[in-house]
Amino acid sequence: MSDVPWLTILLAVPALGALALVLLPRGFARAREFALGVSLLTLVLAILAALQFTVGRGGELQLTEVYSWIPQFGVSFALGVDGIALSMILLSVILVPICLLAAWNDVPADGTRRLQGYVAWMLLLEAMMIGVFAATDVFLFYVFFEAMLVPVYFLIGQYGGPDRARAATKFLLYSLLGGLIMLVAVIALYVEGPGGTDGFLLANLTGLEIGGVTEKLLFLGFFIAFAIKAPMFPVHTWLPHAATEARPATAVLLVGVLDKVGTFGMLRFCLQMFPEASRWAT
Repeated sequence: MSDVPWLTILLAVPALGALALVLLPRGFARAREFALGVSLLTLVLAILAALQFTVGRGGELQLTEVYSWIPQFGVSFALGVDGIALSMILLSVILVPICLLAAWNDVPADGTRRLQGYVAWMLLLEAMMIGVFAATDVFLFYVFFEAMLVPVYFLIGQYGGPDRARAATKFLLYSLLGGLIMLVAVIALYVEGPGGTDGFLLANLTGLEIGGVTEKLLFLGFFIAFAIKAPMFPVHTWLPHAATEARPATAVLLVGVLDKVGTFGMLRFCLQMFPEASRWAT
């Protein structure tokens, strides 16, 4: 376990930045500069965290943090990264300031909260992306996985093109369907797992000998949600519409990072928790 809670800090900085933008007075003239500063601070912190990472330890989780969250249901606030997760976090924190710069004049400072809302949603999305790649508790991962929908929905639905409402709704419905299926699988996995106050920790769910039809059904519950997010044929039709209607900066995050969440989930959760079902699926 790391002496410095690097991953919690990385989560907190953009999330608190988004909250500050909401609380600042309406029409705050420096919203862009403030958001860019927060995103650059997050990037610097991510680089410092990456310097603590030791390469060549065989996929071992590092920078780990485990805090009791909802012990009666086996849920922990547990974070950690391997090489893939750290790479995805670095990709996220590099892209966000670039996207903020690229979208500098996309939303005019018209004295309303519209500009503040746009950059606040971008920062909140950054926090959720960091969380989804760092979570090592299955339920916590699910929370971040679903929470990402909120900023993306508003970034498309409020700031997109002429058909933005339809594109945002389509994205939301597809994602909610996958999330609902995954939630059922998460609950069933806890029932099949070891239970206890840390029953959702990935380390405790890896190597379970579930087998049979049960493992295949649990695998499918996770896989369908990840396939929608990836997106894989035939559940990919939300992406062209969403990417077309979203502003360019939002589309970059959709294609550059959010699409990778599905593939990341398959690697971290499907393959590790359901090895037999993964072999069956291939």
